[in-house]
Amino acid sequence: MDEYNRFVDWDKMDVTVQSQDAKELTCTEFQELKQLARQGYWAKNHSLRAKVYHKLISNIPCRTVTPDANVYRDIVVKIVGKRNSSSLPLPEFVDNSLVPTYCLNAEGIGAVRKIILCIANQFPDISFCPALPSVIALLLHYSKDEAECFEQVCRILACNDPSKRLIDQTFLAFESSCMTFGDLVNKYCQAAHKLMVAVSEDVLEVYSDWQRWLFGELPMVYIARVFDVFLVEGYKVLYRVALALLKFFHKVRAGQPMESDSIQQDIRAFVRDIAKSVSPERLLEKAFAIRLFSRKEIQLLQMANEKALQQKGITVKQKRQNVHLAVHAENFKSEIVSVKEMRDIWSWIPERFALCQPLLLFTTLEHGCSLSRFYSHSEGHEPTLLLIKTTAKEVCGAYLSTDWSERRRGGNKLSFFGTGECFVFRLQPEVERYEWVIIKHPELATTGSEPENHAPPASSTLSSGSIPSDPSDRLSPFLSARHFNLPSKTASMFMAGSSECIIIGGGDGQALYLDADLNHGRTSHCNTFNNQPLCSESFQISILEVWGFRD
Repeated sequence: MDEYNRFVDWDKMDVTVQSQDAKELTCTEFQELKQLARQGYWAKNHSLRAKVYHKLISNIPCRTVTPDANVYRDIVVKIVGKRNSSSLPLPEFVDNSLVPTYCLNAEGIGAVRKIILCIANQFPDISFCPALPSVIALLLHYSKDEAECFEQVCRILACNDPSKRLIDQTFLAFESSCMTFGDLVNKYCQAAHKLMVAVSEDVLEVYSDWQRWLFGELPMVYIARVFDVFLVEGYKVLYRVALALLKFFHKVRAGQPMESDSIQQDIRAFVRDIAKSVSPERLLEKAFAIRLFSRKEIQLLQMANEKALQQKGITVKQKRQNVHLAVHAENFKSEIVSVKEMRDIWSWIPERFALCQPLLLFTTLEHGCSLSRFYSHSEGHEPTLLLIKTTAKEVCGAYLSTDWSERRRGGNKLSFFGTGECFVFRLQPEVERYEWVIIKHPELATTGSEPENHAPPASSTLSSGSIPSDPSDRLSPFLSARHFNLPSKTASMFMAGSSECIIIGGGDGQALYLDADLNHGRTSHCNTFNNQPLCSESFQISILEVWGFRD
């Protein structure tokens, strides 16, 4: 262990990490490495972990010219000079991030700053990388000297495998990851998300802290366990652990008053003190119990979020308008929902569209109860938001990810389309959101389970030939039916339209039917998941509105 002892203050380290059990790592197969990393095989042996890190990082495919230890030795004196390393200014791209000490001694703490400055010199293309100080501080534990740590970090930064994402190095990548995390929270941590919406004016500002929870607030023992798996499995692990942290925060703090006037500060404090309530093993267990979407699907969502930011011209750091600003009180007028209710709906939609403002496309009060006019005003807009108020004062609606013009693909035949981002909801008498049944219960994707008989059979007209070659060209590429191994009868069953009716369904067994005159509607409800019905089984429409999304 002596060769990896230089930067560690062992008086501050957990004594259990100092185990001297003789262990070697001989496996090279990914699945076996994955299991060993998750089990913490090398977590109790400092020297073994150092050797494993060196092996895993040395296998990362990198650019042809990647700075190594010799480069560091050549440049460090020129860059640092005789300045006190503990007071060296950090480059702007770390965004005033915390520089965690992680039980480093004084030499190690100074070394973090020196290595950051040398990386800034060798990687001029890095414009935003707040996770870097934490990664360097952690790897110093498992490096023989500063130069070796520098080389390992450089290999991580210089990874050129397009399928292997490691550390965000631009604001565009970072911000889109925050939006992606927000989308995942919306899917997998709905109770926590509801709390964030209730107590925070800007939900994305809370979620933009997600990397700080991991690379800054999380104690050394925890982030080291996360990093073990991260080096084997990649970026997706970070999302998993951050989701688990949010789930535990909500569970532990549920019903308790906030400890500060900021939910961000409360979450940071919880993560810092996580050892009081959750062990590293339990945290990882929770993280890997989440039935997260595949790496490819998350990549598609990330691409869509990046594209949305680029279209808005948001590629450098700036304050993103929050949910309360996206729905301007002075510019918004609906005969169905209040500004507050529209803001609640806005908190449910995918983050890339929360950048937009609502635009009224169709209302029965102005355009009449004509299905053809409904289509003519709605087509060409993707996504859209449908709002309905019944004569019994019930309010429900649907977020529809796909352009209504897609209905023509089936000719005169009623065919279904849409993506898994669609959902139906009700606002009155109680607020409830119903997700696409396959999204909330992914096990149905493999069991071949079909909906109740009262749900309409979906047409299989959505053939592979209708799928764009470049998924990033679609506004809603994520969670399309093609990403699931679904029977053809249940594939893509969310929205359908003809000259005679509109059908919207699939959300936790909820289905909504609207007649051609847009005066009458009915619902069907599958009791499989014990949810309350969307609204009355048969109802009369008082007002119907369709909203689009304006840049």
